[in-house]
Amino acid sequence: MSALVQAPPAPAKATSVDKLRTQAAEASQVRALSTHPDVVALRVESIRTQVDRCMWLGIVLGLAFTMVNVQAFAAAGATVGSLPWIAAWLLDPMVSLVLIAVLRAEQITARYQVTDAGPWIRRTKRFAFAATYVMNTWSSFGHGDAAGIVLHSVPPLLVFCAAETAPVLRDRLTEAVLRAEQAAVLADPHKAAEPLAVPVVTQEMPPPPVALESAPAEAGGASPEVTTKTQPRRSTRKPSPRKKTAKTGRMLLADYVALGLAKADPETTADQVTPAWARKTTGCSAGLSAKVAAGVRDQLAPVASAVTSIEKAAA
Repeated sequence: MSALVQAPPAPAKATSVDKLRTQAAEASQVRALSTHPDVVALRVESIRTQVDRCMWLGIVLGLAFTMVNVQAFAAAGATVGSLPWIAAWLLDPMVSLVLIAVLRAEQITARYQVTDAGPWIRRTKRFAFAATYVMNTWSSFGHGDAAGIVLHSVPPLLVFCAAETAPVLRDRLTEAVLRAEQAAVLADPHKAAEPLAVPVVTQEMPPPPVALESAPAEAGGASPEVTTKTQPRRSTRKPSPRKKTAKTGRMLLADYVALGLAKADPETTADQVTPAWARKTTGCSAGLSAKVAAGVRDQLAPVASAVTSIEKAAA
């Protein structure tokens, strides 16, 4: 009996119909996501941010351009560097800051489609534009300079048009989000209310190995042919055991005292045992050297007294 390895069936080649069906399924998913209210709101918010940045950049540049003409109008030929000449620079920022405050408030109200803002908001905005326009073009009108009138009329009028158009654009963008939500609710209320699920990317596992099947040998003793590669044989050698490393334990005070006694010379007296001697002999720390020296002296004192008594008795 010998083992015969069965080859896995070859995957079927994708036809043009299968490819078209896959593309159609992907297009359906893209269309479903592109019309989802949350996706529409995300795209509209991105466009709203771009519109707001461009509008504010144009308004700030236009107001900065008019600052020089307003200062020249307010200075009225004052000496450069004098107090009236310096105070004239405050006129245009005063008007511009009030105008920017009104436009900033309209940016929020238009986002939530609050149209009834009151008459004083429109009056303040138009008065600020009218004052800026008159102060910019007064000198050109006085000198009959047609080119100067056109030049100094463009920035204030452009700022006025941008300020009047921006709230309308924000209102239409909000309306686009609301209409997308209404259309989704009318089409499928349950699907529109469901939040978008974030797909979880999982790593595909490799296919299981091909099973080996035993088959009877062919007649005549011929061995069957192997159609695929067999799996490599596992190694039967046992892993060598790891050598255990000896662990060094922590030395105690008694260990240092015993080490000091072992290394002490026979002629060493108790007076010679000092903390410095203990550190040099045993290698203990400075904080422990005094205790080690005291312990060694206590052990050497009985030995020294016994030697002295023996010497006296022998004499």
